[in-house]
Amino acid sequence: MKPMFFSLALLAAVSATAQTTTHKAVVAHHHTATTAVSKIPRVPGIAKALYTLKYVDIVVGKGPLAETHKWYTVRYTGWLTDGTKFDSSYDHPGGEPFTFPDGAKRVIIGWDTGFEGMHVGGKRRLYVPYQLAYGELGHPPVIPAKANLVFDIELVSMSDNPPEEPAPTPAQAEPPTQETQPAAPATQPQTSPHPESL
Repeated sequence: MKPMFFSLALLAAVSATAQTTTHKAVVAHHHTATTAVSKIPRVPGIAKALYTLKYVDIVVGKGPLAETHKWYTVRYTGWLTDGTKFDSSYDHPGGEPFTFPDGAKRVIIGWDTGFEGMHVGGKRRLYVPYQLAYGELGHPPVIPAKANLVFDIELVSMSDNPPEEPAPTPAQAEPPTQETQPAAPATQPQTSPHPESL
């Protein structure tokens, strides 16, 4: 029995030494951050996550890496966690993809952060907690209160500029009249992944 006890004690000591060595290597690697953190008073306990955006890459794209503050053109389908589909770009007239400016708060937070690390041509499933979607109130009648959402997204393209609006045909163009009022000031941006459909 003694040799077995000695082996377990030796194994525990080696394991503890390995963990200490690994920890020292990490601390040495992040020397600047460690210096700043050491000035913050320690608190007991383990940090807990309040909510987390989760994802699964379905297809890794072969195009450029998604960059912040660009215009993303995406295809998507969104579901409630009970399987109810509430919106899809494929169901819009002509099945047109949706374009939005990344980081401009014109979509839900889960979308403003959910494309990070994707490449153009990539497909991803996002699991968005309600705190990063429509919050405690939801977006009635389509999105209930505190609704966690699931999206399948595809990053079709990325550009520096917004998409150009097609020029109106002569039948669509209206001549200006004297009764035309100045344009109203812009309203606050909508916070939805698909503002035109909700």
